[in-house]
Amino acid sequence: MTTMKLSTDAQDLLFRTARTANAFEPGPLPSDTLEKIYDLVRWAPSSGNTQPLRYLSVESGEARARLVPHLAEGNRDKTASAPLVVVLAADMEFYEHMNELLPYMDNARDYFAADKEKAAENARFNAILQAGYFILGIRALGLAAGPMLGFDPAGVDQEFFPDGRFKSILVVNIGHPAENAWMERLPRMGAEQVITSI
Repeated sequence: MTTMKLSTDAQDLLFRTARTANAFEPGPLPSDTLEKIYDLVRWAPSSGNTQPLRYLSVESGEARARLVPHLAEGNRDKTASAPLVVVLAADMEFYEHMNELLPYMDNARDYFAADKEKAAENARFNAILQAGYFILGIRALGLAAGPMLGFDPAGVDQEFFPDGRFKSILVVNIGHPAENAWMERLPRMGAEQVITSI
């Protein structure tokens, strides 16, 4: 029988009772919150150790005012008032760091840089993989995450990443959940619906 290594409380914090928050308590979070989350999630896997995910912390009122118009209407108010908002983006030139990140491979940078289309595919896939771990890192810190795909990626990229190197993949609101922060929980599929043995 498989035994869980995490306590039931830790399992609940990360998975069973964790929810996507739509409202947050007012007031700022500690200034090092994002760094603390990153200190956990930096160890997340990425193929070839590419680590293409980049984090833009949208802190000032002026920066929020630039971001909000690019969000779906239902995401604007909660983002304007969230204690912390992070735009997650894939670095299309992640390979600039590859000689350092994959030192046992000769000229790892050139290997990835040789095919820009394959590099972009690699960047997007691995950034999305890392983004999942980012949400777990938020939860592990005792905070709630409000990840959103309801935004205009081209508009956000033009606004914040005009040189084209970074491509936004997710906007995440972060904070302590307010009262009534949750929508009704939707059902999940059972193991028998998703697991096939051959």
